This record gives sequence, C-alpha cells and structure tokens, in this order.
Amino acid sequence: MTRRVAVIGGGSSGLACIKSCLDEGLEPVCYESSDDIGGLWRFKENPEPDRASIYHSVIINTSKEMMCFSDFPIPANFPNYMHNSLIMEYFRMYADHFQLTKHIRFNTKVLQVRQRSDFSHSGQWDVETENKDGKTEKHIFDAVMICIGHHCHPNLPLHDFPGIDTFEGTYFHSRDYKTPEEWRNKKAVVIGIGNSGGDIAVELSRVTKQLYLSTRRGAWILNRVGDNGFPLDLHLNRVLDFLQLILPFGVFSGLGERQLNQRFDHALYNLKPKHRLFSQHPTVNDELPNRILSGTVQVKPNIRRLQGSSVEFDDGSVVEDVDLVVFATGYRFSFPFLASHVTSVSGNKASLYKYVFPPELERPTLAIIGLVQPLGAIMPISEMQARWATRVFKGCTKRPPVASMLKDVQCKQETMAKRYVSSQRHTIQVDYLHYMDEIAGLLGVRPNIPRLLLTDPRLGLKVMFGPSTPYQYRLKGPGKWAGARQAIFTQWERVAQPMQTRPCDDPKSKRSFMWPLVLSAAVVGWAAYVNRNNLPTALLDKMKVYLPAQ
Repeated sequence: MTRRVAVIGGGSSGLACIKSCLDEGLEPVCYESSDDIGGLWRFKENPEPDRASIYHSVIINTSKEMMCFSDFPIPANFPNYMHNSLIMEYFRMYADHFQLTKHIRFNTKVLQVRQRSDFSHSGQWDVETENKDGKTEKHIFDAVMICIGHHCHPNLPLHDFPGIDTFEGTYFHSRDYKTPEEWRNKKAVVIGIGNSGGDIAVELSRVTKQLYLSTRRGAWILNRVGDNGFPLDLHLNRVLDFLQLILPFGVFSGLGERQLNQRFDHALYNLKPKHRLFSQHPTVNDELPNRILSGTVQVKPNIRRLQGSSVEFDDGSVVEDVDLVVFATGYRFSFPFLASHVTSVSGNKASLYKYVFPPELERPTLAIIGLVQPLGAIMPISEMQARWATRVFKGCTKRPPVASMLKDVQCKQETMAKRYVSSQRHTIQVDYLHYMDEIAGLLGVRPNIPRLLLTDPRLGLKVMFGPSTPYQYRLKGPGKWAGARQAIFTQWERVAQPMQTRPCDDPKSKRSFMWPLVLSAAVVGWAAYVNRNNLPTALLDKMKVYLPAQ
C-alpha cells in the first residue's frame, strides 16, 4: 500500500517535499491555507494573518545558480538576482514541469496534527483541516512534513521601547511595509539592520526628508556583486570551506573583515559591530554605503525612548517630528497545530535532530522542513532535507539511537552559542555548504571529490574549485539526475547570458614589436656584459661604447 504523506505549506519547501515524495513513490497531499503557491515569495498588497509577507521591491540576495532546485536549473535568461515576481515564475515552472499542483489542496488550513492511538506501532497521524467554507475534515496519514517556514509571526518588542504608546506618528513591523511613496518628504526611523531593515531604509531614503537607521550592534555589510562583477556567492566553494575549518576563527573572520573594509570602512560609516564577521548573520546590501555617503541615511544607536513625535537615541541625540517608525525586528516561529510534547518551541528554539526530526519521537514519521537560517539559499537546503526525510519515511535510511540524536542537538546548540551573538535570529543558523554536505552524507549523495578527480578530472576540479551549486548533489545516489554533470559544466554560461544584452566586442589591439625588441636588446646586452671576456676582440671593441666602464 502506498504511504500517504501530509505536506503542510505550499511554499518553496512544500513544493520540494511534494516532488521528493513523488520521487520515492509516496503519495503527497499538500495543504495550503492560501489560494496559491509561493509562500514567502508571493507578494500581496494586504498581509494575511499568520502568513509571511514581503514588500513590492524585494530582490533575493542569493544568485540563481545557488538557489535553484538541484534538478531544475533556473532559465539562462533570468537575471542572477531575481525579483520576487521572477522567483514566483520559476516556482510555477517547477510545479508545472513535475506536475505538483494537482497534489495541493488550496484554501485549506491545518487545525491539528495529532498522533494516532497506535502511533508507537503504526507511526500514523490524524490531521484535521478546515476549508474556506469552514468545513472541517479528518484524515489519516503515514507521515507529516511541516513546511510553514519561520517568517510567519512578526516579533514586535514594543516593551523595549519606552514611550511607544505616546508616539504620535505611525509605527508597524516590516512585514506591513509595501511601498515608499506615502512617506515622501517625511522623517522615518527604521529599527534593525538585517536584510529587511537595510533594504527598507535604502528604499525609503529615496523619498523621505531624512531616514534614520537605528541599530544596537551594527553589522558587517556584504555586496551582491563580487570580484570581477560575478555574484558574490559563486565565490563560496569547497576550498574556502576547507580554509574555514583549518584556520582559527579569528584569523578567518579577520581576512573577511579586511576585504569588506576595502570596499568601505565600517568604522567610518558607524556600522562596525563589536562581534566578528562570522558571529552574526551578515547583511547583504549594495546601496546602503552610498545612501550613508550621500547623507540620506544616518546611522544611529538604539532608541532610548519615544515621546510624542520625538525619538531619543542612546547617545543622547534627539530627532524631532518623526512621522514613521518601522520595526525590522525579525520573526518568531511556532507550530500551533502540534502538541507541545511532540516538539516544543521556546525562545525561538526547537530541539530537532539535524534541524528536521524530533529526536524523542517513537517513530520517525514527522519532519520539519526549511526551519534553518543559512548563509546562502534556503531552497536547496529544504530540498535536501525533503529528500532525506522521505528516505527515512520509507525505511531506506535509519536514524541513530535517541541518545546520539540528543547529543548531536546539544552539540549544535553549544557550537551556535559559542560562535554567534545572543539573538533569537541565531537559533537556527547553519553554514550552507557544511550543512548540505552533512545531510547529503546521510542520504548518500555527497560528492566524492577524490574519486571524481580520478574518474572524471574535469568534473572533479569544477566541483572542488567552482561554486558549490546544488547540482553537485545529483551526481550519484538516490535521486541521481542524468543532467547534473552538464548543468555544472554550463553554470557559468547561465550566469553570463542575462547580461549579454548588447554587442560588446573587445577593441583589437595593434600588435607592437617595441617591447619585444626592447626586452631582446636588454637580454642580449646583459648576456654580452656577463660573457664579455669570451667575446671576439673585434666585436668587443665595437660594443665597448655601450658597456659600463670598469
């Protein structure tokens, strides 16, 4: 009998789960509370309760070759950093190509996911749903995959801002921000310097009278554009990952900080934090330094208090007549349809083996997909988690004993606490390549570099020294894709193509013999000088005028 799997959420993680279930011969049923796929990346003018929401201008900060699903490259003509509308277009292409949409029940909310009475034997779940008409139904599933993300519940810490109740202007969380036009010629304060805070500050600063960016700790700012104009994340490869493992943390951070400060001095721009580069999730923003340099953005410390229309900062400075305060203060995640004994969330922390499986659950039939914050793209990670989870559901891959899983969870929490500054943002942080390799090793699809260098040297060199694109995890093992090798060999062509929008032939340089003649003469002269005692007398007499006096 085919095993039925409930997939909760139709965003990027949910689509990857449906596809992985189909690949493994499982029967997925996806419940999506809205009327469309896309999750976080689907723009809507009016935010919906308990759903992620983005602003109109959002452009992803990971490049297309690094963010695509591993067996479905993004079209070559798409830009390297895509607007949210193009990301949605890609998701639709993916869903159509693999015929995923027919497995989705739209406008259906999951009310409860509960273990069945015989769970210790069957591993089955009762799933209660409600459609848009209010009709409830109960279903039995052999496994459940939760894909609701971690951007649903805005974190709005008003208690940390004395006087907010007296503020005469408008304030809201960044999820409620959509466009800047209504704030033209106004004064605005953005609190928080994560990716959303930086983007919103830059966009508002183009129309506001003045924009103030308030940050407690500062931040290291990365640029999307890397060396020679290529996307920055394409420079992240296995060699760099190896250096991170062998070099002391401070040394590796120092190398990165020095490179970032060559673009602009973070201390000069009042952005330099006390923590090291790799102790916080960095902010990706190409325009923020330009806006600071032009004066349209002023960087300020934390807010001490608000009073009427004035805002006082920790350094004692006061800004009057503030019209808008945007709280770019992150999100909280939770699983309201799950009983707390299945998996509990406290302080934005959940105890999950490899960030996927509740370790103490009797049967491994519940997986939480996409609950990570990588320095890199989430889509390939969610896909890798889904591929692993479905193999576990089938019994093809086993989990270790409970004690080993709990030890792994504790080890990861301690490592994270040691490395990162204390923040609810850093409870699910992972390094992209290290984590991908870790899950790929459990699944049996991690590329074997030494073997590749022996059997297919060209491919091995590209995997080792080239960008760590997701196609590497389709070269072997479960889910092997015949097109993976070709995708790796053509990835730079797809990077270049969207920028080739006009003929731009390099000017043909005129061939000059001047420098070869000068160099040849210098070499001959040097050789003659060294061997002057062995030259014929007549020739030596002719050359003496050109040789140094003795």
